[in-house]
Amino acid sequence: MNTEAGWITTPVTAELLRGALDLEQTERGALPHRLPARARRQIPAGGPALAESQPSGVRLAFRTRATTVELDVVAGKRVYTGAPTLPDGVYELLVNGRLAGAARAPHGDVLTIDMTAGTVVTRPGPMATLRFAGLSGDEKGVEIWLPHDETTRLLALRTDAPVRVPPSNGRKVWLHHGSSISQGSNAATPTGTWPAVAAAAGAVELVNLGLGGNAMLDPFTARAMRDAPADLISVKIGINLVNADLMRLRAFGPAVHGFLDTLREGHPTTPLLVVSPIHCALHERTPGPTAMDLDAIGEGNPRFTATGDPTEVAAGKLTLRVIREELARIVRQRAADDPNLHHLDGLALYGEADQAERPLPDDLHPDAATHRLIGERFARAVFGAGGPFAADSP
Repeated sequence: MNTEAGWITTPVTAELLRGALDLEQTERGALPHRLPARARRQIPAGGPALAESQPSGVRLAFRTRATTVELDVVAGKRVYTGAPTLPDGVYELLVNGRLAGAARAPHGDVLTIDMTAGTVVTRPGPMATLRFAGLSGDEKGVEIWLPHDETTRLLALRTDAPVRVPPSNGRKVWLHHGSSISQGSNAATPTGTWPAVAAAAGAVELVNLGLGGNAMLDPFTARAMRDAPADLISVKIGINLVNADLMRLRAFGPAVHGFLDTLREGHPTTPLLVVSPIHCALHERTPGPTAMDLDAIGEGNPRFTATGDPTEVAAGKLTLRVIREELARIVRQRAADDPNLHHLDGLALYGEADQAERPLPDDLHPDAATHRLIGERFARAVFGAGGPFAADSP
């Protein structure tokens, strides 16, 4: 409807969203979710409630002749007690697939998280208006990528020309699940997360279920993926299980089988790729749990440390090396009856030599440039000629 001369307000509906599995209408706007309502009801304390509401890979998509686009949002800011202030999330505007603008919401709701005390305090904040001007007046495809690490409520979309839902572009839908690295931790922009980089190179539509701290082989995540439309599926497994010291080797193998079995219930022949962990010196030979280095936080330089005992690996504690070996074994075993199941060693994306050349800034997550490197390597290995997701693959 027209709100004032020359402006048109278009309701934010699921038809305008890509990369989300649900859209919740709240009193303070439309809230995209990356897990459906049924899965969210099963999230335990300490689970991915915050991560799944951070819209990594989620974007508004429409066609229009508008030369100016405005989006009213309530951004969810995070403040970690004792740690440096996080940068504001980035909203990127793409026109016909090319970056044409970026904006930030300088204020919003604030979550103050004290990792030492285990407390979270929420303070409501104001909305912000993002404005993208100077666009060409021709008919064009527009996408607004939401921040990968900042919960965002969408209040209003305004344009100076009508908006319409875009037709299908015919691209395959790639559904990916992984840890905070897949969600985009330490990436600079939403299109700079490694899955977004890989999806652009592979010319596919991304649905990113990277859940920071929560790639835990949770059954509710597996069921969400089972029920979601997808032409290509990948799961990156390992680092969070070690971080949390969640299970032993005896439980790990059956849990992986169960997760893959659930995926196959809904996608029996879809190309399915299992990706093992990238190199992380902390946990190559030392099990979890992972802890924050409190001294480093006090110095304004957050880092992580491994607190497990390497001698317990013989008793079944998990390290990244153990997980890589077990995942390779499981995929070999299952592939005998499942020709569409594939494996990718995470060390091909980021290995020990990379650690020496481009170390992980906090000893756990890649920086922005390394996200791009990982995405480019994934695209070549997986979407490239002969890869499991190549256009000419059976």
